[in-house]
Amino acid sequence: MSVSTTVLDVPSGAPARVPTPAATDPRLDRLALNQKTTDGWGLEDLVAGCVDAGIPAVGLWREPVQAYGVERAAALVRDAGLRVSSLCRGGFLTATDPAAAATALADNRRAIDEAATLGAPCLVMVVGGLPEGSRDLPGARRQVEEALAALAPYAAERGVQLALEPLHPLFCADRAVLSTLGQALDLAERFAPETVGVVVDAYHVWWDPELEAQVARAAGRIASYQVCDFVLPLADDPLLSRGMMGDGYVDFTALTRAVAAAGYDGDIEVEIFDRALWAADPRDVVDTVKRRYVELVVDPV
Repeated sequence: MSVSTTVLDVPSGAPARVPTPAATDPRLDRLALNQKTTDGWGLEDLVAGCVDAGIPAVGLWREPVQAYGVERAAALVRDAGLRVSSLCRGGFLTATDPAAAATALADNRRAIDEAATLGAPCLVMVVGGLPEGSRDLPGARRQVEEALAALAPYAAERGVQLALEPLHPLFCADRAVLSTLGQALDLAERFAPETVGVVVDAYHVWWDPELEAQVARAAGRIASYQVCDFVLPLADDPLLSRGMMGDGYVDFTALTRAVAAAGYDGDIEVEIFDRALWAADPRDVVDTVKRRYVELVVDPV
């Protein structure tokens, strides 16, 4: 009986359309793997997996880094010859209670310190949704501005860029009162570009009719470019509706060209939250990421 040698992508199960790039493939030079994409891997497995796959950068999350030890994590990544593309996440700055607001600022200062220790160029800021019981969206946005004004000097002293991430309007109420790249830029432009920038996350901004113009406007302020797809049907938790590139609706060719035209030449970070992906073998996930990345993101036909 013959055994099939067809390589399958995950989580779709579709046959791979391109060969898996070798670890030495130069097209991988800007690829970063966000820690959440292979959520089943601990930090040591993540680092080892990236080294084996030829992925030169990792996007890290605060909670697992704290559990491992921030300085220890910094040494692990550095000694493996990898770089940190971003640290996620700071933010949640919309509390109206004075004590809660002070606690949020203190936590963000700790996050800035952690990013500096890790050598992360930016701290991704998910700014926060409406306070409980509130419908005052303009007021919440003013609170974000005030909190950024308090945090920006601290970040500048430590060489960490605060990266405002607009989230899809689905998440305006509970996670981010910044829903478009334009809104994020309106706020970022009140600060020096090296101190406050923006995240271009394909999942969150692909739908915006002003996207091309706003990406061009973001020249000099793009702190991170994150890729994953928008898939349907939505999961019961929409946060977990991020898909593998090519499984949804995002035009990565157009978006990548726009980001490049805006002068961004940093890491391109694959960040996917998906239960089916998390259930797959992380090594298969990494191989699929590499194939879809070179096919759709950096080497479009």
